[in-house]
Amino acid sequence: MQSAGLRGFAARAVRGVQRQQQRRMGTGPPGGYFAEGVQGEGHVNGRLFNETPPPPGQSRKWEDWEAPWYATMAAVGAMLVFGLSAKPETSGSEWAREEAKRRLAASGK
Repeated sequence: MQSAGLRGFAARAVRGVQRQQQRRMGTGPPGGYFAEGVQGEGHVNGRLFNETPPPPGQSRKWEDWEAPWYATMAAVGAMLVFGLSAKPETSGSEWAREEAKRRLAASGK
């Protein structure tokens, strides 16, 4: 009697797992986003931010925000590199080493 109840419970648990596996959150359209006919009219594939490339031989013109953005990122990177390399050593082992040196010097050895 108990094994029949156990089998029923196991069957319900398996059906629940199978139902959860069928549910797919955020999968998007069938075939994926880049499937044929999914994207609307006017969408251009293969271009970053839908920006048209410049003619051959010409370079891309920077937008107003790009120069300050790159300069800020470079300054932050430099501050991190130099700031973190110059920070004081505050670990417990370093404190113990300095304390041992101080005590040895005080004892005269």
